[in-house]
Amino acid sequence: MRVTISVEVNGTKHEREVETRTLLVHFLREDLGLTGTHVGCETSLCGACTIHMDGLAVKSCTQLAVQADGAKITTIEGLADNGNLHPMQQAFWDEHGLQCGYCTPGMIMAATKLVEDNPQATEREIREGLKGNLCRCTGYHNIVKAVAAAAKAGAPS
Repeated sequence: MRVTISVEVNGTKHEREVETRTLLVHFLREDLGLTGTHVGCETSLCGACTIHMDGLAVKSCTQLAVQADGAKITTIEGLADNGNLHPMQQAFWDEHGLQCGYCTPGMIMAATKLVEDNPQATEREIREGLKGNLCRCTGYHNIVKAVAAAAKAGAPS
């Protein structure tokens, strides 16, 4: 069965017809071409698909596209402003908070929400706040440094 949904993604309104069983991550990647949101485990364990939906960090592999009808969504592509990296993206670059980069978009999306909710997060709170996002390459040390640096710089959400 197909239904029409309307969503605002990265400031642009989209109206599309989707299968009712389409996962939001697949809608973003396949229908809208926003491939920065990665498909990892499709079970909500890895966090590679994390986006912001109506002000919350959401794992888009656990949401159906029809559940996003009427929502405001921000993906990793929507963080940069006129070609300038978001402060969290810049901090990940500056602090070497990535290696292969597969987890990075979801990690950055989770981290921006974490800093928005807790701008003075301690190292322990950052580690706790990112526990739903897995990285197989970095050991997390530089990721935590990047989040702390962005928070210190006053990274906006």
